[in-house]
Amino acid sequence: MNAPEPDRLDREHAQLLVVDIQEKLLPHIHGHERVLAQAERMIRAAEVLRLPITISEQYPAGLGPTAAPLPAATRSAVKVEKTTFSCCADAGCRRRIASVLRPQVLLVGIETHVCVQQTALDLLEERMQPIVLADAVGSRREFDFQIALDRMRHAGVIVTTVEAAIFRMVQDSAGDLFKRILPIVR
Repeated sequence: MNAPEPDRLDREHAQLLVVDIQEKLLPHIHGHERVLAQAERMIRAAEVLRLPITISEQYPAGLGPTAAPLPAATRSAVKVEKTTFSCCADAGCRRRIASVLRPQVLLVGIETHVCVQQTALDLLEERMQPIVLADAVGSRREFDFQIALDRMRHAGVIVTTVEAAIFRMVQDSAGDLFKRILPIVR
């Protein structure tokens, strides 16, 4: 498989990583309704697009399980538990990300300035291409969210939105794939 062009999202090279959207922390996230809705939307699209999906949970004994609508939106996701902030710092999670052999990693989750940012920066070090979906990530404080997005952009992380990523991977309004995606993007 040829490597994807830089800045060119391709569903054959992409996977989705859902970072720590857990019941006990989610209500404290600024704009948490948006984060949850957009993450669920991306998971539903990833199912249609046949992207491998990984759901990480940060210390679930303390922060609870992943918010219920997310696992309910997928039949194919693999769940990994971790205590490290970066998904890449956890051996099991890093193995899962590497094992699907897709170098473009779409990131949704919380918190933007902690687990999402550390994961994205570590993915760059692993020579992968992190793509943060800004409308599907969040932090407790808006300022932390904005600074993290700026820092990641400056480091070379692609920052876009759920809908932009979905349409980029679909590419064409003709055919069955677009018809199956349309209810998700409406």
